[in-house]
Amino acid sequence: MDRVQEIVTYVEMTAPYQLNPGKVVPGLALEPLARDSPLVIGLQARIGAPYDWASARRSGQEWAAWFAQHPARVFWLVSLNGEPIGMAAYDVHPGEEVEIETFGLVPEYTGKGLGGHALTLAIQRAWRLTPSVRRVWLHTSSLDHPHALPNYHRRGFHTYKTEIGERG
Repeated sequence: MDRVQEIVTYVEMTAPYQLNPGKVVPGLALEPLARDSPLVIGLQARIGAPYDWASARRSGQEWAAWFAQHPARVFWLVSLNGEPIGMAAYDVHPGEEVEIETFGLVPEYTGKGLGGHALTLAIQRAWRLTPSVRRVWLHTSSLDHPHALPNYHRRGFHTYKTEIGERG
């Protein structure tokens, strides 16, 4: 497999008022998703497949180990008129920081004007995960969807670090 250059960009918000909401999409919702729901694995695999995320090719045994490594991770379903179209996953870190560990839509719903509102809902949820969140952050890759980083910036995230490496 050929190696390809990858730029990983870390973005953050340090106050809820920094959020610039996306255009509201009627019928788009963010709902709690149980850790043991088959949608957790299925959606992560579908979201990540076009970008070669590890979640797109894990075996059942690898998924079991992954869940064991992340016992506190919480999952939320992005739905459109009741149909699952994406998800957000969160880790709460010491210091009242929330990492949006996964955010995305399945391929057939990208590029349809849904990502801005879906991300708005995911960010709003991040700020409410614990009583005194002081920072919400995430990272994205130059190998992810080309609209990912611009969407994060439009919603009010600011870049605080970049790393250049290789994947493959």
